[in-house]
Amino acid sequence: MNEISDFGPATAIGSLPGTDAREAAKTATGSFEDFPFLPELPARGPGADMIGRTAGLLVELYARVEPSGWRIGDRPGRDTRRARSWLGEDLDALEEFTRDHQGPVKVQAVGPWTLAAALELRNGESALSDPGACRDLAASLAEGLRLHLAEVRRRIPGGRLVLQLDEPSLTAVLRGQVKTASGYRTHRAVDRQIIESTLRDVLGVHADGPVVVHSCAPDVPFALLRRAGAAAVSFDFSLLTERDDDVIGEAVEAGTRLFAGVVPSTDTALSDPAGSVMGVRTLWRRLGLRPGLLAESVTVTPTCGLAGASPAYARQALAHCVRAARSLADNPE
Repeated sequence: MNEISDFGPATAIGSLPGTDAREAAKTATGSFEDFPFLPELPARGPGADMIGRTAGLLVELYARVEPSGWRIGDRPGRDTRRARSWLGEDLDALEEFTRDHQGPVKVQAVGPWTLAAALELRNGESALSDPGACRDLAASLAEGLRLHLAEVRRRIPGGRLVLQLDEPSLTAVLRGQVKTASGYRTHRAVDRQIIESTLRDVLGVHADGPVVVHSCAPDVPFALLRRAGAAAVSFDFSLLTERDDDVIGEAVEAGTRLFAGVVPSTDTALSDPAGSVMGVRTLWRRLGLRPGLLAESVTVTPTCGLAGASPAYARQALAHCVRAARSLADNPE
């Protein structure tokens, strides 16, 4: 299900600065009338961060904040309740501003492998250290996402939901680069087939809509994500190298959409919109792809979440994404 209408020409990654859910929803829907998103506001504290927020979605698994990070526990506590409360506030606000929306709407959650790398077991080690814990976590996440998507559908009946899974640690998991609790060693690399199979199972919960997998780390495994069922891949465009050309060309020709992160996610002077997407045009020419495919294949985004930006810059960056996308569509060559 990867029609042009499944996605808009521009959107954000997920996080915004500030703590006001209503203001964030107003920004997310006002900036992207074609492709709004459910904002995340990590400045509110633990439970509003990406790991805590997704931990709050888990079914029959709970997590609490320890000095070392988020740790899986036996029962829902204050941290779980807070995460769910904030998500409820965010959904209330988004619902208010999308009552008449017809078209794609994006919601984000952390994917199974970044979650396994970040959540600790009772012994303080990452869930990644225990294959059984990884399986349980993925199953709990899949069920939680199913319920979450049903709730968003109920609130935004005219929306076509796009699920974004954030997997910034995926490459480190594949390469065995995730550090143990002591910091002196790393966890063994997880078998690629297990990674792909787990992703396929979690992506499969959104069978009636597209899933985009996001990573702002280098060396995004495009081919693996395509095989796992990702309809789109979101990445920091500045981290691409020419050795990525072949996999990107194959992805585009197979119908995978590219969420190209070309607008800096922290305060900086922005170039003109055409300049921001010049690299995308150059890549297209290098790959020998048809210019007319650009607008059909690319959604313009910031390089990563905007939580570290000033509110004024965040609004400016989102508006810049829209103008840059228009430049790509109007002047593909």
